[in-house]
Amino acid sequence: MKSKSSFWQRIGLHDWFLKKETPETNKAPSITPDSVYKFILQKFNESIKELSFSDRIVFYHEYIIAFNVEDYKLFMDYKKGIFGLIVQESVKNFYEVLKNYRVQGKTVEPSSSKWVFRFVSHPDYGKGDKGFIGKLLPGTNQKNENLRVTFIPRQTGIAQTADISEEILKDFTFYSDGYFEVMYQPDLTYDNKQLAATGSFVLARFEAILPEKAFAGKKLEYIMKNDEIIVSGSDDKREANNIFKIPTEWVNSPHLRIKMDKKNGVLFITSFGEKTIMNEKPLIASDINKPVWTELPINSKLILNGIVGINVYKS
Repeated sequence: MKSKSSFWQRIGLHDWFLKKETPETNKAPSITPDSVYKFILQKFNESIKELSFSDRIVFYHEYIIAFNVEDYKLFMDYKKGIFGLIVQESVKNFYEVLKNYRVQGKTVEPSSSKWVFRFVSHPDYGKGDKGFIGKLLPGTNQKNENLRVTFIPRQTGIAQTADISEEILKDFTFYSDGYFEVMYQPDLTYDNKQLAATGSFVLARFEAILPEKAFAGKKLEYIMKNDEIIVSGSDDKREANNIFKIPTEWVNSPHLRIKMDKKNGVLFITSFGEKTIMNEKPLIASDINKPVWTELPINSKLILNGIVGINVYKS
């Protein structure tokens, strides 16, 4: 049986990164909040140099910072909350840099309306390794040249960058606790309340798996920030933040309503679709005017009309 190739083998860097041996004394220093902060700033400035042209300043808006699984766990066990503080200070620094460019007469206009930070882990990373993936437009599929991975192995501490495809992202483990979103401010002034209004109050995260070829190997993500949301299909013409529209004819319009009982921190679900399976048990379809609510456990799996899968994760 042919063994599954690793992430690094698929991008052609396995031997360079993971096989090279160096003396113990040359190991990179352990990961600290300060080293993570400086790493993000470095990647922001590098993105400006790589993407800008003429008098226009262009930069990444999504920052995926990857760690070894054990390093990530140590951060969450003993430094919980530190990622949010790192995000705050990073965005403050971003704005100071962009202000300087604006003073020089450069055009500073965003390619997105928000900053997104994701702190993730990867099974091929060793202790002390860290990596970076940058995107111009958060949550969108881009051309390969705009999606790059930088990896710093613990053995050498020397960074190597390569272009990758969106498919590679499935090898990384994304944690809802490590997701932060901050709205971009055109006046380049950071508001301390921004993070609290976004990343800190995400109620749940949904990942939809669609049968269409356009979504092969990909997942459609929705972040629940409203107390109640509607899951609907492509026939739904409404556009609102509380509507998770899944672009397929296999989902009814509407199909689900999901609400959060904040007092107890519990999700509830009601179904209006033809067929809904929750954790291998069918949900009885409700009258849209008389919904019957059922508790929706975190880490549940929903199947809509036997075709579309939705995974439900913790906020």
